[in-house]
Amino acid sequence: MSGTAKDGIVETIKTVVYALLIAGVFRTLFYQPFWIPSGSMKDTLLIGDFLFVNKMAYGYSRYSCPFSACPISGRLWSAEPDRGDVVVFRHPTNGSDFIKRLIGLPGDTVQVKGGVLWLNGQPVPQEDGGTFEEVKAPQGSQRNMPQCANDPVGQGAVCVKERKIETLPNGVSHSILNIRDSGVDNTPIYTVPEGQYFFMGDNRDNSQDSRVPVAVGGVGMLPAEYLIGRADRIMFSSAGKSLFFFWTWRSDRFFKAVE
Repeated sequence: MSGTAKDGIVETIKTVVYALLIAGVFRTLFYQPFWIPSGSMKDTLLIGDFLFVNKMAYGYSRYSCPFSACPISGRLWSAEPDRGDVVVFRHPTNGSDFIKRLIGLPGDTVQVKGGVLWLNGQPVPQEDGGTFEEVKAPQGSQRNMPQCANDPVGQGAVCVKERKIETLPNGVSHSILNIRDSGVDNTPIYTVPEGQYFFMGDNRDNSQDSRVPVAVGGVGMLPAEYLIGRADRIMFSSAGKSLFFFWTWRSDRFFKAVE
């Protein structure tokens, strides 16, 4: 092999290494890509939405790095999240990344009664938001089947859920979905400890969140160190099994703000 050819191979290797290093720094310090794999945040986020998580929003912990490799104790440059933020966090026991809405701040009391959220002893207002409709068919790469308030309905039929608009005490309004009367529609009163947060999915009857303790398969109240970042904007969305199925792209969701 000639010297010129060897030099070309070395330069190619250097270019690849530099590109990987830059990508790693970008992912660690600034933005992390995140695909929505489940329906727990419908209809705010749909299966197949692709977004970048703003990792600068709340500061950095060891979970900010891939494989939890950052040698950080606690959080660096910590900033408090706002109630109503849509947050990506690391599950405290199974190592998965979850995305939910921040409902309870440190010191809050949180309860759900008859499907209505109560914060600090007061019901959170809900207004009628009509219905959310989708086709009952397998969704996303995991081929999850949506749950419907009008079940039983067959594949290809219209799947309907009741929608409400919930307005949190700081004025943040967002839609929530109701499928059925379920066990998490009525909870004990939870008091959020200092340095921890209470999360819920917008698809209230189909969400693994803080209403259920970690010990019995939920999320429980989450210490601040597990926060990864804030979801601000959907960059791309595909309703199909693969992002390469261009005929399933949802162009109306490209660059859509997360509210």
